[in-house]
Amino acid sequence: MSLSAAEVVPDDPRAERRRMFWSVFPPIMLPVFLAVADGTTISAALPAIARSLGEVDRVVWVVVSYLVANTIAAPVYGRLADLFGRRMLMLVALAMYVAGSLASALAPSMTILTITRAFQGLGGGGLMTLSQALIGESVPARDRGHFQGYLATMIVLGSTIGPIAGGFLTQAFGWRSIFLYTLPLSALAVVLVLRLPARVAAGGARGFDAVGLLLLTSFVTPLLVAMEQIRRLSPGSLGIVGGLLALSVLSLLALLWQEKHHAAPLLPMQLLRQPAIWRANAMAGFAGASLVAQITFLPLYLQVVDGAGPSEIGFLLLPFTIGVGSGSMITGRLVSITGRTAIFPSIGLAVTALSLVGLAFLAPHLDRIELPLMMTIGAFCQGSAMPVAQLTVQHLAKSHQLGAAAGAVQLSRSLGSALGVALAGAVLFSVLAAADADTAELFYRMVQQGPAAMDGLDAVRRAIVQSEVADAFRAVFLTIASFSVAIMLLAWTLPLRRL
Repeated sequence: MSLSAAEVVPDDPRAERRRMFWSVFPPIMLPVFLAVADGTTISAALPAIARSLGEVDRVVWVVVSYLVANTIAAPVYGRLADLFGRRMLMLVALAMYVAGSLASALAPSMTILTITRAFQGLGGGGLMTLSQALIGESVPARDRGHFQGYLATMIVLGSTIGPIAGGFLTQAFGWRSIFLYTLPLSALAVVLVLRLPARVAAGGARGFDAVGLLLLTSFVTPLLVAMEQIRRLSPGSLGIVGGLLALSVLSLLALLWQEKHHAAPLLPMQLLRQPAIWRANAMAGFAGASLVAQITFLPLYLQVVDGAGPSEIGFLLLPFTIGVGSGSMITGRLVSITGRTAIFPSIGLAVTALSLVGLAFLAPHLDRIELPLMMTIGAFCQGSAMPVAQLTVQHLAKSHQLGAAAGAVQLSRSLGSALGVALAGAVLFSVLAAADADTAELFYRMVQQGPAAMDGLDAVRRAIVQSEVADAFRAVFLTIASFSVAIMLLAWTLPLRRL
């Protein structure tokens, strides 16, 4: 017995969206959380690691090795996922991440820990990239905005919980526990990913670009190491930084030549030539630069200038992280409802730039309520950048290029984050050094000891130092504001205005 046309009940779009949510979001939720939380969890454990393993001067390599491997792995996973299947590569990434986590928990020395963290980064580098590719593969274009909002919630959750979990676990169970708590979460993630349908992939290696991978490594590694040296604000490292940057630039030029002439390049150069695609990648780079620079230098400002303690800093930054996630989530929903994309960062990042300019000139006069409020307004509007960048790339990339396109966006964001922090740090150091070399030296002690480093100064000298440090941070906030202006201009000129 057949139903008449009048008796056929059309599918409920909301019911279909709920069904899609429960089938797609849980398998990508935990990988995204792990990818974000890992980078912030370890920061709270670094002092304990240094005390336990010794070699304090090398503890920074525990972070750098992960960052380098993570950045290089992102486009590699994207390319391989297009060839062999995104679900399968997600399982590979999770397996490597678990193996790296377990090995890091058992590491007997700083050298071994650095190596195991790099291996963990090789797994972690695929988690965010493959999650984005799986959204592009599984979700219709108009519904992807909702999922970008959901992902933003997980990113904020990971960013917020990471430092808290790292501090608690390190204090209660020792630093090795920060690598073990992810193991049950990773096992659950594997079970959930196995629920995803196994789609037919392009298959075949098609001449994987091994030379491109080598050149990408030669470009990214010295660049990120140089950025870490700049970030530490050490005047004696300038010669090393110059040499590393020169090597990185030469490798980049060789990489671009290689990618133009290889039949199956590691980076999707043909796709990146499209005006909307390269603008979206540039937006991702500047968004990473702005966000990570703020997360890096706002705590320094609150500690050195405002005299806030660690617990106060965490509390004051909480509205900022919530603001970014809320802005991303709401932007994703608005894109899905209206189909419009570029209008949101075009307006939102103008507000963010104005808030940072206001922070540059008004921060010393704001109290503990007004300062977080201004930060939160700018953060909320800044949250509109990444969803639009991701959605633009996913919409324009062909189905067989979704992984490579997502990898390129993640690579842009990672490099932008490193360059943004380095530039802001260079501005801070340069302004301090130009004002007074003694103040620059005192600033290093203030970072380590807080305002107590000025206890031996008379009132006049103390006022001069506070003014010079405030001027340096004013230059930093204006530098970060320029990143927001760049995103705004890119969004205004984005050819794809709606999905």
